[in-house]
Amino acid sequence: MVGVKSVPSPAISADERSHEVDHPSSQVAHFGTEQPLRLDCGVDLTPFQIAYQTYGELNADRSNAVLICHALTGDQHVANVHPVTGKPGWWETLVGPGRPIDPKHYFIICSNVIGGCMGSTGPASINSATGKVWGLDFPVITIPDMVRAQAMLIDRLGIDTLFAVVGGSMGGMQVLQWTSAYPARVFSALAIACATRHSAQNIAFHELGRQAVMADPDWHGGGYADQGIHPHRGLAVARMAAHITYLSDAALHRKFGRRMQDRELPTFSFDADFQVESYLRYQGSSFVERFDANSYLYLTRAMDYFDIAADHGGVLAKAFAGIQTRFCVVSFTSDWLFPTSESRALVHALNASSARVSFAEIETDRGHDAFLLDVPEFFDISRAFLQSAGKARGLKGS
Repeated sequence: MVGVKSVPSPAISADERSHEVDHPSSQVAHFGTEQPLRLDCGVDLTPFQIAYQTYGELNADRSNAVLICHALTGDQHVANVHPVTGKPGWWETLVGPGRPIDPKHYFIICSNVIGGCMGSTGPASINSATGKVWGLDFPVITIPDMVRAQAMLIDRLGIDTLFAVVGGSMGGMQVLQWTSAYPARVFSALAIACATRHSAQNIAFHELGRQAVMADPDWHGGGYADQGIHPHRGLAVARMAAHITYLSDAALHRKFGRRMQDRELPTFSFDADFQVESYLRYQGSSFVERFDANSYLYLTRAMDYFDIAADHGGVLAKAFAGIQTRFCVVSFTSDWLFPTSESRALVHALNASSARVSFAEIETDRGHDAFLLDVPEFFDISRAFLQSAGKARGLKGS
């Protein structure tokens, strides 16, 4: 067995979060000027670094590696205590001992995307050419750029073929990009609550969030780091608006309804009279403690630009022509951000390319965020798919 272990991530205070940008509490892969990252915008990013966590051990033939791709506001801390918030890993429902993606069986890798703010090079990082924070001088990045960087990390780890690439939402977009750009390197793919391109409605919601950030007087044209401040209010509003899209009307009604927050009668003011208002304000305030405002702009823009078919004459099936990867596509009935119709379009394209694909639409009222929550049917489907793929791959314990 080849042992590869992760660096522990002890909890730190929110005041120290800026340290995580360039010196993360995780493993880091550095790429010098001899290994530039060629971006879609035509710029070579160099030098740069990728922060990542690993769990489990790589087997002797290096065939059990699973890459987890995180969503918009996620990071590499998928199954360990977060170094800023002190909270459990963001996907411990799916990843961990006894879970469908178990480090006992798989070597699990999760990296912070390029453009992020938890250790991978992004707008909050120091630009080595100037000694200052990149800010808006950082080049615009895309989902394919993120995947190219991940491929360089996988090369650095000495892994030729990934047993599985797994992700939901923006992570699901990365999964699809992996299979399109590196089909021979992905044995199986689990794409959850995602689409092959962003809808006009989703782009509109992202623009709302970006405008909220940029309207904050503390944003300073993206140069807030030089002022020693952060556009907390604008970023909090952006998070509040986005969080609404992650839920469903039924979920909001079940959790909050029209119940008052610590009172029986309205205050006749603009205080948070309703529980749902208080909840959204909490989501906004807690988010700004761990996330960079400029990173939010860059990552939402990357999702907006994503369109796999655009590089194949507008024909989605051509993106997966001749592919041997085994696919499992999962959607949720109450997800209006990435509705089932988007997943069906993907499945039809995969069928047209003669790919091996299974599809499941899971009935739940938990909305888009269902893939992060305790949904037993989702876990059962994920476990069964990976076990089946493991048997085909010849993995022990599958």
